[in-house]
Amino acid sequence: MRFSEIPYRRADLAAWKTLVEDLTARFLAADTFEEADAVYREAQTSQEEYDTMVTLARIRRDIDTRDPFYDGEVEYYDQEMPNLQGSFQAWTDATLHTPFRKELEEKYGSVPFLNAEIEARTFKPEIVEELQKENALCSRYSKLIASAQIPFRGEVYTLSQLSPWKQNPDDEIRKEAWVAEGNWYNGHSAELDEIYDELVKVRDTMGRKMGGDGYTRLGYDRMGRNCYGAEDVEKFRIAVQRHVVPLAKKLYQRQARQQGRDFPLNFADKDLAFRSGNPKPVGTPEEILKMGTRFYSELSPETEVFWNFMREHEMMDVESRPGKAGGGYCTRIASMHSPFIFANFNGTSHDVEVVTHEAGHAFAGFLNRDRIPDSTIWPTLEGCEVHSMSMEFFAWPWAEGFFGEDARKFRYNHLKGALVFLPYGTMVDHFQHVIYEHPDFSPEERHQVWRELLGIYMPWVKPGEIPFYGDGKGWQRQSHIYARPFYYIDYCLAQTVALDFWSRMQKDPKAAFETYLKYTRLGGTLTFTDLLKEAGLGDPFDEETLCRVCRDADRYLENYDLTGIV
Repeated sequence: MRFSEIPYRRADLAAWKTLVEDLTARFLAADTFEEADAVYREAQTSQEEYDTMVTLARIRRDIDTRDPFYDGEVEYYDQEMPNLQGSFQAWTDATLHTPFRKELEEKYGSVPFLNAEIEARTFKPEIVEELQKENALCSRYSKLIASAQIPFRGEVYTLSQLSPWKQNPDDEIRKEAWVAEGNWYNGHSAELDEIYDELVKVRDTMGRKMGGDGYTRLGYDRMGRNCYGAEDVEKFRIAVQRHVVPLAKKLYQRQARQQGRDFPLNFADKDLAFRSGNPKPVGTPEEILKMGTRFYSELSPETEVFWNFMREHEMMDVESRPGKAGGGYCTRIASMHSPFIFANFNGTSHDVEVVTHEAGHAFAGFLNRDRIPDSTIWPTLEGCEVHSMSMEFFAWPWAEGFFGEDARKFRYNHLKGALVFLPYGTMVDHFQHVIYEHPDFSPEERHQVWRELLGIYMPWVKPGEIPFYGDGKGWQRQSHIYARPFYYIDYCLAQTVALDFWSRMQKDPKAAFETYLKYTRLGGTLTFTDLLKEAGLGDPFDEETLCRVCRDADRYLENYDLTGIV
């Protein structure tokens, strides 16, 4: 069945609640392991139809946030789903305290139960009201971003559609685009501040109701951190400051020299990698997807089957349109046992990165689609981001097909981008730790924190010149800060592992991909650090791993042939 053909009807939440309570009662009443196991397996499939309807509503709302029907459905789920959390929690508690837990762990592994223990720390009935408020505020942010209509050079653009103009090689046009975007954000800055202020306070309240001294501990539990904590992340941030920031600064100094610009750079100049323009994909969105078919067909038999399934069943929506929610993601349509890719093509190299990044998530989900329990289909999120960020690098041999004569530009800029992303991503995480430690900060105090962190993590940019970004408000465009607190460090940990894959590719591409398959086939059966150990990959919490990948990438970029590229 194609995505467009999947029928939608509002999930009967009362029936879902009754089903979960019945499963829990039967599970607790089981006299033998065989009886308990049968109910445990039934629980993995009997809820698929309900989950599918909720997911369908969210995807279709995101495809067009102006659609009043699906917008109303999402609003309904945002309000009512928290009322089911108590029933879900009772099921989780039953699986944790069953006398057959040892036998279940022997059959399904210990990680699902470790994760369930963490999940059990994320809910009490006392926080239902806060969960409802949080859902509503996140939807409000998403709809505000999707509503952007930015006048520029006689036309009107969404934020995604404006992106190519922000990379235009003409300095005047590019700066004008950045100013136009900054003005839109500044025009809505008060509302963005208000939404975030309410989110921080709601989450702080939740954290305190759950027994913490604020939100951070609850935030880590909600992210499913099962093998590291805030102290480990802080050490990683320090390592990024020590090893990656100086390298990124050197790369931007080289860029400024090559383009004859003053250093530090303003925001509009920072993202122009070459005077002649950034690498652009060749062809229409459909032609890019067809090139994706060639890439995945030639990469491996496993990826060929996956991609053909996704295309045949319309399991992706990638074109940018007015009213479409921003960003990109991969989710799962449970009843189809299929991933779904949501994205916004905009005519930049981002389009190819979507075909590889989000499809990396989707490939992992597809490869593990029939796992029981379904919580082991994907690992925790930093583990998932390894699938996606590494897949971007595995597309390098097909760069000519995606980029034509810009392929050399792409490879250089992609590797450089992976390195310079690490300080930015780490800064996003650092910012959130400070904010949730000080939930009563005013909007201006939050902006000041961002300005100070820019000086630490991104000393290659100068304040001023570009509205919004130059004012220390750029964090407001990062949707994860609003919708998924503490998520962003996952990208940084995964990028470090992806750079490890890139380094291995330079020596033996086939062996590197076999290691990738070994890692991916494990799904979510192990913790993040154990997945790395099992696959024989470097641990990003080991400072030497970060040092090594930085050395390898620096050496490669130093010797990269940019002849004829300006």
